[in-house]
Amino acid sequence: MNNLRKATVALGVLLSAGSAFVFAQAPAAGPSSAAPAQPREHRDFDPARQAAHLGDKLGLTGDQVAQIKPILADRSQKMQTLRTDSSLSQDDRHAKAQAIMQDSNSKIEALLTDAQKQQFEQLLAQRHNHQHNRQASPQA
Repeated sequence: MNNLRKATVALGVLLSAGSAFVFAQAPAAGPSSAAPAQPREHRDFDPARQAAHLGDKLGLTGDQVAQIKPILADRSQKMQTLRTDSSLSQDDRHAKAQAIMQDSNSKIEALLTDAQKQQFEQLLAQRHNHQHNRQASPQA
């Protein structure tokens, strides 16, 4: 079980690296128009939709989905606040993003059965691999 916990923490840290990459790509200066466009992946994040997606993928009960929604909403709000905090260095931003992701993933895992935890970890690993592959591919 201890190895499972370590693997979960490691996956959370690795997933957060993708968030840090997005921060590094964001413009450093203020807005150039009244409503600057956000990167698609941030704009489309809907905690209710994401909770429903997890419910489908992990076979969650309605109660589990209802408990996960506020965790995802809190994570979304914290990440949005972090993205708009211009006082942080890139390293500090990265560290805080990792902590936010790790905290929310731990809270979600606390609501899951052992089988669901394994599936959740597989989803996190797939997401990490997808993000890693996107970052490694040459950009046009």
